[in-house]
Amino acid sequence: MELQIGQVTTYLAEQLHADVQVLQLRNLGTGSTGHLSPVLLTPDGEPLNSYTADTLKTFSYGNPVLVECLVDHQYKHFVLRTLAANQFDHQERSDRAAEILLSFDTFNHLPQHSKALDVGMVTHDHRLISLADGDEFFLITEYAKGTPYVHSLQRLRDTGEATGVDLMRARQLAIYLAEIHTTRGDDPTLYTRRIRNTLGSGEGIMGLIDSYPTDRSSTEERNSAVDGQSTPLLHNATHEEKSAASATWFEEFEKQCVGWRWRLKHKTHRLAQVHGDFHPFNILFERNGTMHTLARSRGAWGEPADDVASMAINYLFFSLQRSGELSAPFEQLWNIFWNTYQGHRHDPELLRVVAPFFAWRALVLASPLWYNVADSVRYKLLGFAHAVLQDELFEPALVNQYLARGAAGNIPPMRFKDGTPPPRSAVNHQPN
Repeated sequence: MELQIGQVTTYLAEQLHADVQVLQLRNLGTGSTGHLSPVLLTPDGEPLNSYTADTLKTFSYGNPVLVECLVDHQYKHFVLRTLAANQFDHQERSDRAAEILLSFDTFNHLPQHSKALDVGMVTHDHRLISLADGDEFFLITEYAKGTPYVHSLQRLRDTGEATGVDLMRARQLAIYLAEIHTTRGDDPTLYTRRIRNTLGSGEGIMGLIDSYPTDRSSTEERNSAVDGQSTPLLHNATHEEKSAASATWFEEFEKQCVGWRWRLKHKTHRLAQVHGDFHPFNILFERNGTMHTLARSRGAWGEPADDVASMAINYLFFSLQRSGELSAPFEQLWNIFWNTYQGHRHDPELLRVVAPFFAWRALVLASPLWYNVADSVRYKLLGFAHAVLQDELFEPALVNQYLARGAAGNIPPMRFKDGTPPPRSAVNHQPN
């Protein structure tokens, strides 16, 4: 990014409605890294000498630039703050924009804090544009034709009759993922970040666990949720005991996921192009078989196992709604999907890294906030995830064994905190 004295002068004159003469631009502090700090240019395009104020602190997120100027012939100082890309979740432009916008929204509400006067962006041709009048951001996309893939899975759930088209689509989805995953990324910090965010972000495992109620019993009795088997841990338990049991279970679940982060975080060679939210609500099929994807999420680069788990677990999800286990016709789709993906892309590590992504996606699908399904389905999804996390190697052919192991996991009851059904906007939807 380049800051030019002439463009800064124009911007200040427009914002202040005054005659402005910028005398000097100079760095305040260390900046994020030497090679990523903003380049300050004279009106003739020559670099200005930067100033490092403190050799004790060698790194910071911000790049504050002191603007010394005359405003209607009066001497003034302003600080123009930017952020540089770095490994601390500032790799993407959207990361840096979020940090800057949050500063603008919060600085002026803290006593004795330096005041934020404006927020804006620097264009490719070095102009400074104000965004202070904005409120919420929006995105305009083209309209993609087609029917959401979830409609096909709902039909299969209700009829149990798979067609050749259904089998072909499972293959098509797997081939699509295998192809996009062949494009590899070269920034190892993006992989480490993706694994970290899978666990710790608001949309990740911890954020989803925090959204689960742990203080009320389920709308269905726990002993009917696992094929009539009683749960000794919660049998005849009081309200407080059930709440404590629920919190304890999720705490242990979360600890298991933290262990998986330490197994995966150094596998930066696996960084690849990903969709990031590859589930049936984000896929459209036209009548002629053309496929479209929607709502790519959480960045361009990540772990391929996330995309694979995101789609695969939906075959289990709909099968559980139909039969309480992985069975026809979804078992066929499950097998076709896995076999096709592995046949088109050689990834010997895939089955050793997929477990935490199943855990993440299971938390979404089992969530009483996001999905309106029977509690028996929720328990089995959480039990499946818990069982999968126990093993170093995931075996696609053993899904029903994972379900059986999970049924013995004494999962506590859950319910909406106010005991009411979810809003219609939250039914049958997955986070973007």
